[in-house]
Amino acid sequence: MRLIFLIPVFLLLISLTSASIYALTKLYEHSDAFVKFGVSIILIFSFLIIARYMLLMIFSILQTIKKSAEEESEIVSSKKVSVIVPCYNEEAVIEKSLKSLINQTYPFIEILVINDGSEDRTLSIAKSMEYKYGYKSLKVYDKKNEGKAKALNYGISKAKGELIICVDADSKLKSNAIELLVQHFNDPSIAAVAGSVYISNQENMWTKLQALEYIEGLNMVRNGQALFKLVNIIPGPIGMFRKSALLEVGGYSNDTFAEDCDLTLRLIAKGYKIDFEIDAISYTEAPENLLDLLKQRYRWTRGILQSINKHKRYIFDFINKPSFSFVLQYMLFEAVIWPFMDFWVNLFIIYLALTSGISILIVYWWILFTVLDVAGAIYCLLITKERLSLALYAIYYRIFFISIINIAKIFATVEEWFDIKMHWGKLERKGKL
Repeated sequence: MRLIFLIPVFLLLISLTSASIYALTKLYEHSDAFVKFGVSIILIFSFLIIARYMLLMIFSILQTIKKSAEEESEIVSSKKVSVIVPCYNEEAVIEKSLKSLINQTYPFIEILVINDGSEDRTLSIAKSMEYKYGYKSLKVYDKKNEGKAKALNYGISKAKGELIICVDADSKLKSNAIELLVQHFNDPSIAAVAGSVYISNQENMWTKLQALEYIEGLNMVRNGQALFKLVNIIPGPIGMFRKSALLEVGGYSNDTFAEDCDLTLRLIAKGYKIDFEIDAISYTEAPENLLDLLKQRYRWTRGILQSINKHKRYIFDFINKPSFSFVLQYMLFEAVIWPFMDFWVNLFIIYLALTSGISILIVYWWILFTVLDVAGAIYCLLITKERLSLALYAIYYRIFFISIINIAKIFATVEEWFDIKMHWGKLERKGKL
């Protein structure tokens, strides 16, 4: 059924792309060198984005079909899991987060709360929830504030489990999340498994657009990457690791602003496979206003660029590390090339409309990528069983939301290039898990 859904989408995309290319080529024939260069950039960018989008959707569908076939032969696991929850000033959310861990259906769990020098009631709330019952337990460790990476490494040093799941303190796991993640580690080549991240506070335009982005732009991407076991980022709200693999690569590093991305890349560089479990769900709070959202994406982009820079010698190493090289190039495209090309193309199309009178091109451009986003949104909402009303936000998702995010990425790239100092920055929690 999902493949049938793609047929009209393909036909509409072909029609819109043909109309856009025809308008551009007619302009190309009678223009100066600057316009010809700009038109060439538009054509290349359009091809890359459409190809990326459709391939990821197809890979995601194939992965879903493959996963459905494999579910019949799942093996019950008895591996012990250590859940590490680093926290700093999380009094608004820590209780709900820990309750979701206590209520997990998987029985062999120890929960390790690492209080990283909180200055509010986080420690006392977590302490009041300590317990031990059968194979399950919750223990709180208190340490001075040294940052998230060191808190996670401290937790790893205390962990007794063969598997380790790292969960942000502002996240709430669905009751069967750990049970689903554990199943993937019957394959010894798997070092880590990402879960799906959903937005819990879908209350205004910004959080609803992020909800759509997480489902379509992040979870669908990871599901497509999982077909090749090359998921490039294990998200902070939910990610499970094989402890031996974590120790082999030295645990978390504190020299980037994206410790989860950096760790995932080091695991891939070692030859490990990274998988994704679409049904293991974590709910997390998203920034509720534009300023906080831009700060978050700025930090993400700088952290990703710092992580790529640590492995830059492998970007074109197709002979020794072909898979890792591809992953780095893909991330570089997403973090740097796409934002700059998108910004250039939007400006150039407006320039063409004003100087050449082909304003219809703006309409083609908007419809073309809106069709892509609506198709991707409906597909993702159907397989995740999220509310279909979010698909309405896809109508202005790319032109409005993605363009703003790309501007934040451009600023982050420029400032990272010039090594401008930045600080971590913390989102104020509202307690809306």
